[in-house]
Amino acid sequence: MKRVLFDANVVLDVLLDRQPFVGESAAAWAAVETGRTAGVLAAHSVTTVYYLLQKQNGRANAQRVISAILGVFGVASVDASVIHAARQLPFSDFEDAVTAAAAQSAGCEYIVTRDPKGFRHSPVRPLSPEAALRIFAL
Repeated sequence: MKRVLFDANVVLDVLLDRQPFVGESAAAWAAVETGRTAGVLAAHSVTTVYYLLQKQNGRANAQRVISAILGVFGVASVDASVIHAARQLPFSDFEDAVTAAAAQSAGCEYIVTRDPKGFRHSPVRPLSPEAALRIFAL
């Protein structure tokens, strides 16, 4: 089974019903829920998702949603070694570099993101949600 890190933008598409992206992002998420792939989130993405959810829908809802997410996705650690690895990557966006380094450290084969161009220097191959669905179908 493929191990895949989901970028925060894909998770937020689903949770915030962001059109026109929610359909493909939700289908990629469903591949994790149904066991077609193993999904993980970078630890720093969990805090970002929580912050945005509680800002929009309140603390209690954010707590509930994070609990549900953790029932579906694993969490890729972000520790000092991941931060050091991210600093060595030729990214202009440090958050994306940390995401890529976390994916590599967690043994992921792919990063599902709506910004594959932002991960062009990633040691882990980026995929759009649409491309990921084709791979998960294998």
